[in-house]
Amino acid sequence: MEVQFRLNGKQVTVEAGGDTILLDVLRNLGCRSVKCGCETTNCGLCTVWIDGKSRLSCSVLAASVEGCEITTLEGVEKEAAAFGAFLADEGAEQCGFCSPGFIMNVLAMFRELKNPSVDEIKEYLSGNLCRCTGYMGQLRAIQKYMQSSQAAKTLEDKESSMEVSA
Repeated sequence: MEVQFRLNGKQVTVEAGGDTILLDVLRNLGCRSVKCGCETTNCGLCTVWIDGKSRLSCSVLAASVEGCEITTLEGVEKEAAAFGAFLADEGAEQCGFCSPGFIMNVLAMFRELKNPSVDEIKEYLSGNLCRCTGYMGQLRAIQKYMQSSQAAKTLEDKESSMEVSA
C-alpha cells in the first residue's frame, strides 16, 4: 500500500506492506539515527516524534502514519547538537548508541514539561536504556541544558521587551 507523510518537513510517499513497521521505513529512507535495539518497546533507541509526540517507531505500523508529521533526529539537528554538547561535557555520551533516541525524548520532554523536577525527568525518560553511562551524567547534562535554555529564554524575553518599549 502507498503511505504518504511528512518526514522532517518534506513530503514523502512510500510503499509499505500491512505489517511493515515505521522503524524499517525510516531506515530505508536514510534516517540512520532511528535504530533497532530490542523490537519490544523497551529500549527507546527507535524514538521519533509523530505529530510532535514521542513514539517508539518499532511499535508503529507504517500504514498508521498516513498524513502525519514524522520527525527524526535528522530533523532537529541544531537543537540536538546543542543538547549533545552538554552530554559530551558531562561524559554522558559514552558509546553513543542510545544517544539519538535519548536526545529525541529529552527534546520532547522540554517541549511538553516546563521546569520538570528530577523525579519528572526520571519518569519521562524511564523508557530509554543506556548500558554505558549510569544515567547520572545524563541527568546532570539535562539539568545544565535546562538552566542554559532558561537563561537564554530570559535574555530573549528582556531583549524583546526592550525593543517593544523603544
